[in-house]
Amino acid sequence: MLVADDHLGLRTGTRIALEDGGFTVCAEAADGPGAVEAALRERPDVCLIDVVMPGGGIEAAARIAAALPDTAIVMLTVSDDEEHLFGAIRAGASGYLLKDMDPDRLPAALRGVLAGEAAFPRRLVTRVVEEFSERQRRRVPLPAGGRAELTGREWETLELLRAGNTTSATARRLGISEVTVRRHISEAVRKLRVPDRRAAMELLEEVRSRLPNRRPSADAD
Repeated sequence: MLVADDHLGLRTGTRIALEDGGFTVCAEAADGPGAVEAALRERPDVCLIDVVMPGGGIEAAARIAAALPDTAIVMLTVSDDEEHLFGAIRAGASGYLLKDMDPDRLPAALRGVLAGEAAFPRRLVTRVVEEFSERQRRRVPLPAGGRAELTGREWETLELLRAGNTTSATARRLGISEVTVRRHISEAVRKLRVPDRRAAMELLEEVRSRLPNRRPSADAD
């Protein structure tokens, strides 16, 4: 087991909880590069990595996952921001645990990961399912031909803006940060090949006009 966290007190507390739960901590690291170096040297079964630390926790996770595909990676963080969550999953993490969890539950969660289970707090599971479910993706015909595929969250963001919500109101409705809302908008604008968010909403309105019997979900309370 590798534990990587730039906060010495938290790292020590995590190590104690793991050792009390039957795990052996073979290495510790205080930054991303150190985590990668230790992982390549020790080749642990599990790497428990802080998301926000010097050198980047997600970047370290991606490098470890690429080099050690049999090593399970779990992120331990104070942040439930979607950008960090989905970035960790794309990097190859099998779990995303919050630091406010009961330390006594940590060993059991990691044993589940080693058994092939994913480890996510209940309040984040819905976000993961929505983001990665193909059923939530929408294909939008482009004026110049072809189609763009928006994620369910990108579509929902544009719907809320089209309905007159501000960026901050959209963030509140979706339970995400304004930074994440702007990221969804930027991705949608890029995929739709339009110059700005207004053009994206106009294109969405045109698509909606072809579906006369469907009420936009963003208008519903």
